[in-house]
Amino acid sequence: MFVELHILQNFAPSNLNRDDTGAPKDCEFGGYRRARISSQCLKRAIRTEFRRQALLPEEHLAERTKRVLDELTARLARRGKPEAEARQIAEAALSGMKLLVEAGKTQYLLFLGRTEIDRMVSICEKHWDSLKSAAASTQATAPDKRSRRNREAKHDGPKAIPSDIRGALMRALDGGRAADLALFGRMLADLPDRNIDAASQVAHAISTNRISMEFDFYTAVDDLKPDETPEADMLGTVEFNSACYYRYANVDCDQLARNLDGDRDLARRTVEAFVRASITAIPTGKQNSMAAQNPPSLVFAVVRRAGLWSLANAFVKPVAPTAEGDLVENSVRALDRYWGRLTAMYGTEQLMGYWLATVEGVKLDHLASAHVATVRELVERVREAVATG
Repeated sequence: MFVELHILQNFAPSNLNRDDTGAPKDCEFGGYRRARISSQCLKRAIRTEFRRQALLPEEHLAERTKRVLDELTARLARRGKPEAEARQIAEAALSGMKLLVEAGKTQYLLFLGRTEIDRMVSICEKHWDSLKSAAASTQATAPDKRSRRNREAKHDGPKAIPSDIRGALMRALDGGRAADLALFGRMLADLPDRNIDAASQVAHAISTNRISMEFDFYTAVDDLKPDETPEADMLGTVEFNSACYYRYANVDCDQLARNLDGDRDLARRTVEAFVRASITAIPTGKQNSMAAQNPPSLVFAVVRRAGLWSLANAFVKPVAPTAEGDLVENSVRALDRYWGRLTAMYGTEQLMGYWLATVEGVKLDHLASAHVATVRELVERVREAVATG
C-alpha cells in the first residue's frame, strides 16, 4: 500500500533554496525554465516539522551529524564517566565500527536514531575496560598519518576490540525504530549492511509556470555616520523569483513497517506525521528578508495498492494567468484535467481512496467527488485508509 501527496503551493517573491552561486535553484522541464526546490531541502523542512509540531516522540527520531563522538562522550559523562576517558572509549568504539574520526568528526554525516546512539552508549559502558584497553593499545601504536597504508589500517579499527563487542556495536545500528530514518533511509559507505532503504520518495518541487530570475539591488547605510555623508556603506544584489510549485511525494507503507521492525502502529503514526509535516513544511532560505510564508493552495492525497503516479506532466505546458483564472486557479484546473486523462486511460482499480482540499473556488470536472472541506479531514481520511488497508 502506498500513500501519495500532491501539493500546489504558490510562493511570493523568494529565494527558498539556493545553488552554489546563491541564485534560486531552477531546471528545464517541458522545454521551459522552471523554478525548483530540491528534494533534500524539502525533506529537511519535513524533518524539522516533526520536531516543531511534536508529531512524533523524540525516541522515534534520528540525528544527522558528524559529531557523534561528542554526543557519545556527553552521554557517557552524564552517566558519571570521566569525560576525557569517555571520549577515548567512544572513539575506540567508533573506530571498531570502521567509522574513522578525524579532528573530532566522522568523515561524513551519519544518520543515526536516538535509540541507536543510546545502545552504543550502553555497550561502551558495559564493555568499558575492554574498550579502554583497546584505546590504549591504539594510542601506543598510533600510525603515521602520512602513510596511506597506515591510515587504511587505522580505519579498520582497533584490532584489540573483541569480536563480540564489535558485533554488538554493529547490531546496535538497526535503525532504532526512528521514523524519519525509516522514511528517508540512509547509506553508510563503510557499513553497507547497515544501510536502510528509504520508504518514501520526495520529488524536486518544480514550478507549474515558466519563470525568469529577478534581482534585488539593496543598500545599507551606517546609522552613526554624519548626515552630510550621502553614500551607502554596503550594497549588493540578491536573485529571487516567484512561482507556483507542484510538489509530489509518496510513502511505501509496507517498506516503512519493515524499517520500523514490523511495528504497524508506529508506521501508521509515521505516515500521518509525514502527511502533516509535508503540508506545513516551508524551506527557510532568505525568509528573514522575504517572508514567503505561503501555505499550500491545494493538497491532494491518494492511497493506492500499486502504480505510483506523479502528476508533474500536468504542467509540461507552463501554466499562465488567463481571463479564466489566475496562476494558481489554472494550475488546479491543469492538475484536475490530467488526473481525468490518467484515470480514463489506466482505470482506478488500484486506488483505495483519494481526497482533495483546496482554498481555490475552482470547478473540478474529475476530482469533485474527492473534495473535502479541510486539511484536517483529509488527514483523517488518509489515516483511516492506512489503518484499514
